[in-house]
Amino acid sequence: MNKFLFPVYAVIIGLVIAKLTKNKNTWNTKLLLSFSGAFLLALTLFELLPEVYSHLDTKLTGLFIMCGILLQIVLELFSKGAEHGHVHIHKDSTAFPWLLFISLCIHSFLEGFPIHEHNDMVYGVLVHKIPIAALVSMFLFKSKFSTAQIVLFLVVFTAMTPLGTLISNTTEISEPLAHSINAIVIGIFFHISTTILFESGEGHKFNLSKFVAIILGVGIAYFI
Repeated sequence: MNKFLFPVYAVIIGLVIAKLTKNKNTWNTKLLLSFSGAFLLALTLFELLPEVYSHLDTKLTGLFIMCGILLQIVLELFSKGAEHGHVHIHKDSTAFPWLLFISLCIHSFLEGFPIHEHNDMVYGVLVHKIPIAALVSMFLFKSKFSTAQIVLFLVVFTAMTPLGTLISNTTEISEPLAHSINAIVIGIFFHISTTILFESGEGHKFNLSKFVAIILGVGIAYFI
């Protein structure tokens, strides 16, 4: 049951963080982003990547991973990088951000696909989703969208990851197809996590707190 509930908990925690830090410095959110990026990347390498490579042709696996990277690049043309912490919504706009909404929903749906009872990817998605949900919520709260629009955005966004997990766990999908989709998700995770880590440094200066957060993310993923 946790595989369905953890992504929901992540959005709830993100909402709480957004409420508590709405008018405060975002330093802690950036630190959480660094941790989540390292944790997601490490868990993908330790858990998901070996499983896919053991079931698919190696060159074909690499091709699907590259397709995932390219897919995420396309999604970010519309989301403007919200999947890794960049949310751009004009505060004075009252038009519903459909492109951001659709791209985030596609991303959330796909990230739920590799979550199964026997693996730990749900923890990677949980940790990744918390700062993203917090940042998206912050910008929604600062916007001039109606309460109904904000609730619709967050409810559907919350439901997409469990929906992806439900479909992947209950639908009769051939094993090669399932692993091919997982390989695409690996590419998505690679792009997001590495982008977070590359952007976590300010002016390419060494930041001890973020370095420690990254080491913690990798260490916890290894021992989980």
